[in-house]
Amino acid sequence: MVNIIWVLLTVVGVVFAMFNGTMAQVNEAVFKGAQDAVTISFGLISVLVFWLGIMKIAEKAGLLEKLSALFRPFVQRLFPEIPPNHPAMGYILSNMMANLFGLGNAATPLGIKAMEQMKKLNGNKAEASRSMITFLAINTSSITLIPTTVIAVRMTYHSASPTEIVGPTLLATILSAVGAIFIDRYFYRRRKNKG
Repeated sequence: MVNIIWVLLTVVGVVFAMFNGTMAQVNEAVFKGAQDAVTISFGLISVLVFWLGIMKIAEKAGLLEKLSALFRPFVQRLFPEIPPNHPAMGYILSNMMANLFGLGNAATPLGIKAMEQMKKLNGNKAEASRSMITFLAINTSSITLIPTTVIAVRMTYHSASPTEIVGPTLLATILSAVGAIFIDRYFYRRRKNKG
């Protein structure tokens, strides 16, 4: 469905440009956008490779395991339906650690694996379980300590202080995560009381 929407938007834009006489500007914007995409990609690759390397070092040093152990009691309270030693819990914790360090690209496969494991726990039903909904809310609003992608974009465009975003990002993501947990619990209790 999303692909159809994108195709329709593109076709409408091109047809409008043809009738409006702005096809030259559209062509220029397409090539400028492609050039910017490559520039941003190279900037992101260098920063992401650096932070993924740091994450690998932290993993080998046992830091991620210690952080996961620190967060495990809190995460178990958020996901009471998941047994403590189930693989889903490990994927959830790994996803949260990757998001904490702003590595959304590394967190995505871990999130998918967590959802797959939670779906198995849910008996492969088509309807999402409480844990799946909670995980989606937390993953979407995850606390980010180091926003590596934003820092990389700011560095690519020669920001005077690319890391000044760290404080506001941390505050905003803490507020969004707390809000997501409260909203998730509110709707869960509401649904439970109706049922």
